[in-house]
Amino acid sequence: MLHRLESELKIRGFSPETIKAYILHNEKFLDSIKKKPREITERDIKEYLGELLSRKYSPRTVSLIRASLVFYFREILGKNIKIRAPKVPFTLPSVLQKDEVRAMLNSAKDPKHKIIIKLLYSSGLRLSELQKMKVSDLELNQKIGWVRKGKGQKDRMIILSEDLCQDLKKYVEHKEEDYLFPGRKENHPISVRQIQKIVKKVAEGAGLKKNVHVHTLRHSFATHLLENGTDVRKIQALLGHANLNTTQIYTKVSNTELRKIKSPLDEL
Repeated sequence: MLHRLESELKIRGFSPETIKAYILHNEKFLDSIKKKPREITERDIKEYLGELLSRKYSPRTVSLIRASLVFYFREILGKNIKIRAPKVPFTLPSVLQKDEVRAMLNSAKDPKHKIIIKLLYSSGLRLSELQKMKVSDLELNQKIGWVRKGKGQKDRMIILSEDLCQDLKKYVEHKEEDYLFPGRKENHPISVRQIQKIVKKVAEGAGLKKNVHVHTLRHSFATHLLENGTDVRKIQALLGHANLNTTQIYTKVSNTELRKIKSPLDEL
């Protein structure tokens, strides 16, 4: 019956990544429970989630699994399932200082690697958005680009730095592939894993001690815009956040104003 789940998720505009995750978690649950879907109760689901927490699954992961199962049993099978999500610890995102971003750019010797780092930091792209970006999505003379069918199946505009646009003009000058960063297979984009490896390699080459990943550059983009005085609602639009509360986390990350405060000990 999971084909019904897949169809419903597609109709409602869920991303391919979310659809894949929802189906996977429901398959795992059904394999472990050894019951027909119609016979499964709310108690069965709660016990399964509790077992995952006992096995040291993170609350964030269990929360995703819960959402996957509740959607299937409530929306597809019509069961009255009410299960609260586990409390996810609040953690502030890791952000690079500007000199650390510069160190990464200096560390990237491969021109393509440098463009990837610049594009992530210049535009605040998500990993999947960078992966699927096409040459036709860029308007380099306008210093903008477009994310097509991003999270929530929405298009949005992104900004590009002048410096990056110059690099991109040279990079795409004789490019025949559709994808900005083509993969090894014909008509396929670069793999997610390859992008992650590039970012990790460049960060290590820069001597950074932080655990830098693609989203670190997205967080840094948003935080540095905020510190430069950009309105948080404009940052929301650039990041593609549906809810302003998601963007406002960066007001807690930015500590520029806090650093200006003198310790009372210095006033003695």
